[in-house]
Amino acid sequence: MPGWVCPHCRCRRVAPRVGKVSGCGRTGPPLGGDYVAMTLCDDFRDLHAEGTFILPNPWDRGSALALENMGFRALATTSAGLGRSIGKDDQQVTRDELVEHVTRLVSVLHVPLSVDSERLHPDDAGGIAETVRMLARAGASGCSIEDYDPDSGSIVPVQEATEAVETAAAACAEHGLVLTARAENHLYGAGDLDDTVERLVRYAEAGAEVVYAPGLWARSDIGRVVAETGRPVNVLAMPEGPAVPELAALGVRRVSTGARLHGAAHRCLLEGARELLDTGTSEYGR
Repeated sequence: MPGWVCPHCRCRRVAPRVGKVSGCGRTGPPLGGDYVAMTLCDDFRDLHAEGTFILPNPWDRGSALALENMGFRALATTSAGLGRSIGKDDQQVTRDELVEHVTRLVSVLHVPLSVDSERLHPDDAGGIAETVRMLARAGASGCSIEDYDPDSGSIVPVQEATEAVETAAAACAEHGLVLTARAENHLYGAGDLDDTVERLVRYAEAGAEVVYAPGLWARSDIGRVVAETGRPVNVLAMPEGPAVPELAALGVRRVSTGARLHGAAHRCLLEGARELLDTGTSEYGR
């Protein structure tokens, strides 16, 4: 599996799917988890260098393993999917819950995992820098920071948001994580494309390695973000938006799914349960 490194000899071999990873059979002192985690960070960073890759968003260990087994080269968490899978909602997961979730996923994966970390919990002890440190220690290869504040229900002013990105970028540089900075205004009907581009440019200048404006779907808008930000661009896959080959032609480096895969699975669950309640049949199982 790409990205997994033998803890004994640094060779790249497919790790066992079950049981404890024991290496490729060669002997010698293990290099340790820190080396493997940093190698996965490098692998994740390298994926953004050229071409286009899909970054699907699992919500638990089972969905993560299923996606890894399909051949995806990296994965990312989903804040909404995680929240709903533990009986909460988006923007309600605590920092400790997030770190525990990352730890659980990393324990079964052999590909890089990036983290949908919302605002990186700036009001928790140690703030943004401590959250990055905790995610790095949990084994994350990347994380994101966004500029929507659910407490105020508004987009954070651009200067304040830029300073937060700068803090996150410094912490990510210290720990080797790839930082994605998100401009959220299109999700909340605030601002316009000019504001989005200005924000993403400033976030890139503050140290973000990847930029992302969830909610953009028009080809011309996506093309402008790619052309003017000077950073690898992540685009959220949307039914009304371009398909992955079209996004690749626009220069998009990364395509994520957000909470859509979790939503699709949840709809299947409800449809099957509704059939049981209404008719007592189990055609949903076919």
